[in-house]
Amino acid sequence: MIEADLLLTHCHVATMVEGDQPYGAIEDAAILLKDGRITWIGARTDLPVHKAVETHDLGGRWVTPGLIDCHTHLVFGGDRSGEFEQRLEGVTYEEIARAGGGIVSSVRATREESEEQLYASALKRLQGLKYTGVTTVEIKSGYGLDRDSELKMLRVARRIGREAGVRVRTSYLGLHAVPPEYKADRATYVDKAVDDILPAAHAEGLVDAVDAYCEPIAFSTQEVSRLFDKAEQLGLPVKLHADQLSDGGGAALAARYHALSADHIEHTTEAGVKAMAEAGVVAVLLPGAFLMLRETQVPPVALLRQYGVRIAVATDCNPGTSPVASMTAALNLACVQFRLTPAEALAGVTCEAARALGILDDVGTIEVGKVADLAVWDIRRPAELCYWLGTPLLHATYKDGVSRV
Repeated sequence: MIEADLLLTHCHVATMVEGDQPYGAIEDAAILLKDGRITWIGARTDLPVHKAVETHDLGGRWVTPGLIDCHTHLVFGGDRSGEFEQRLEGVTYEEIARAGGGIVSSVRATREESEEQLYASALKRLQGLKYTGVTTVEIKSGYGLDRDSELKMLRVARRIGREAGVRVRTSYLGLHAVPPEYKADRATYVDKAVDDILPAAHAEGLVDAVDAYCEPIAFSTQEVSRLFDKAEQLGLPVKLHADQLSDGGGAALAARYHALSADHIEHTTEAGVKAMAEAGVVAVLLPGAFLMLRETQVPPVALLRQYGVRIAVATDCNPGTSPVASMTAALNLACVQFRLTPAEALAGVTCEAARALGILDDVGTIEVGKVADLAVWDIRRPAELCYWLGTPLLHATYKDGVSRV
């Protein structure tokens, strides 16, 4: 006799477990949940003797793991719709950044807002993610760029994880841009970001991983290496914004530090892809930024497949280059722009996104022993999650086995 808190029945399940079936699919399935975890999953005809406190008949709907957005900048002040207009008029992202806009303009706005204001605005963006099946979200700092403001952002991210009904992983992104007060003395800022702000954030328990932006308009591989060395000393994993605008050796740098992920990677070379494969670095593709910047250099998807690099997909929700707060939109864009298959794209926001955050042991697939973070969909086949653009598909989510929608 299996004791359960909840039986989910009359459903089809995309377990996202690798195997012979696309999506790891089990049709006409049932799931038993106990204490927020999965205790049994299989065909409904094989359901063992059990006693469930509650039963939910899902009416033939599909169930997937709760979706995971493994790259966001969800917490920030203001917006950059004016820069969007400039880009449409032909001004490049790099030109805007060098003129004092871009990330630096978001820094000014973020510094001015209180924790309460940042929390309120982040919740609005979070709703779009939740309504498209997201139960886990990574949130970066990087729009504060001084000690008080970076810690403020990370505290807001932690609060979202406590109060907003999603699982949150935080990333310290102190090397995102050089703040205006250090424009003439970037070396001093790098010292501060590495030796002051990161240790302070870590001491408060605000950091799950360390990230950086490695580009000619941002930080060099040498500067990022200093930050990653400090992260290693503190026992923190690393990830990297790599090779988005040019081939700066970011993917190879990520591989050298056995990073969880290298993100963007539009300009990564075959050597970089091979290094990622050998080091087990996940490639996180960000089709929203690709769309908004009207890029033409697509990530090297064929090479990623050839070398067996795992592929994740994320929204990159941010105020400047990817104002995207819909995971199903990101799925569609990944398929249309980067030619991922629906199975690859859905893996990219479930099991591979979990791998990119270092939490695959707990979430990302529907398996016995894993946390019961689930999404229930009004669809006839999983590929619909990548097909519809803007159509409401979500029926319900479960976080830790508790229905949220």
